[in-house]
Amino acid sequence: MEQIVIIEDDTGLNHGLSKALKTDSRQIISCRDLASAREQLACQTPDLILLDLNLPDGNGLTLLHELRSRSSEPPVILLTANDTDDDVVNGLEQGADDYITKPFSLAVLRARVNTQLRKAGIANASCNIGPYSFDFTAQLFRIDGTPVELSKTEQKLLRLLVENRGRTMERAALVDRIWTDGAEYVDENALSVTVKRLRDKLNAQNFIKTVYGIGYMWVNDNE
Repeated sequence: MEQIVIIEDDTGLNHGLSKALKTDSRQIISCRDLASAREQLACQTPDLILLDLNLPDGNGLTLLHELRSRSSEPPVILLTANDTDDDVVNGLEQGADDYITKPFSLAVLRARVNTQLRKAGIANASCNIGPYSFDFTAQLFRIDGTPVELSKTEQKLLRLLVENRGRTMERAALVDRIWTDGAEYVDENALSVTVKRLRDKLNAQNFIKTVYGIGYMWVNDNE
């Protein structure tokens, strides 16, 4: 499930953005100051951040600088009333991926959010984690350089777990997103079997964690 963090102190605007961007496959987390945003971002890295500049406890650029200085890669879209050319140039040079001035169209905002998420998805199509090298576009999967053959279903499961590593993926959500062929019914055991096969093929017992009663998670490198 995608996760977007909105950091905006205007309660009405924050609520409106949350409502406009939320979907069945997208979680929205609202913060109204830098302190709460830092607490949230310390727990997990979202897929995208919408960041106001003028916040009650400081300038959003400070948080942007902190994120980029620790090589945090989620796309950041700045939302602000600061609309001079110098403001825009400064925000982009500080590491923002996009800059939207208030007032703005929700339709345009949604389009820009989707664009950034799409770019991030392409960038995340390949990754290296510990002994693993995964290239989902080329469908090449290796352990310490040795190729591993994965079925289409196993590839879908692996990508969902890797792209959401550190987060628990619920069983129902995994089933819905893996078996998208319109089948009315998928045996509940199908997911368990696929997880076991993927674990065995990748020797990933220490990476793919069962969260009993909920689902599965690819653990973060530091867990």
